[in-house]
Amino acid sequence: MAKIANPRQKNGMKIIVTSVLVADQAKALKFYTKGLGFVKKTDLPAGKYRWLTVVSPDARDGVELVLEPAALKESRTYQKALFKMGIPATVFGVDDIAKEFKRLKRRGVKFSQEPTAMGPVTAAVFADTCGHHLMICQK
Repeated sequence: MAKIANPRQKNGMKIIVTSVLVADQAKALKFYTKGLGFVKKTDLPAGKYRWLTVVSPDARDGVELVLEPAALKESRTYQKALFKMGIPATVFGVDDIAKEFKRLKRRGVKFSQEPTAMGPVTAAVFADTCGHHLMICQK
């Protein structure tokens, strides 16, 4: 059986950037910063779009979330299908889900599922302003 790389090892693979598809990068930036509390890390021109990333304010050198333009018809079809099926586009980890749920509600985030125990985790689901369901999860 193959040994899985330890992400703390220098030769181990780790996630450094991931993305969510968005139709309007400015609208997405507002939601992900003002609504969720992430901070903008990178904002560079990329043709008619931008290479636009946000990060956790507690991990500014951590994983970056790209607010990726949903420029292709196929990407919009995929995004709409996930939303229709209620599948979260991504999951954000939290230390205290009850506290985070209250903080996000105060910021105007609309939840479709309040914190719910699901085996070893507790999770809550909400919609962003960009056509995604997102999940917060506490282990």
